Amino acid sequence: MSSDSILKDKLGGSHTTVIGGRSGKKILRTVSQHPNVKRIIPSVISVRGKSASGGSLSAKILRPDSRGNLRLLLSQGTSSQEIRLVTNIGDFEEGEKLMEELNDILSEYR
Repeated sequence: MSSDSILKDKLGGSHTTVIGGRSGKKILRTVSQHPNVKRIIPSVISVRGKSASGGSLSAKILRPDSRGNLRLLLSQGTSSQEIRLVTNIGDFEEGEKLMEELNDILSEYR
């Protein structure tokens, strides 16, 4: 199964636009291939202040909730987007391990 079809199967929610264009989609494809990530749900894109758009794209996995689900924060220029990662992890401690693992994988986007 290709990484595009894996992402397509796991991507959901009412907002499917992802900041960063191809780079943003590449990050989501990378995350979607992890066996513990069940669903990827993008949220609304936020804009902070006025400035030139563009800039480098950064990605960081944020702390898990009590059930081990994570949030992926994408930022580019003045825009940011939080993406919810639903996992098959059952608790906070295992979620923290997954967070560290995914942040290591995404370290090139910081």
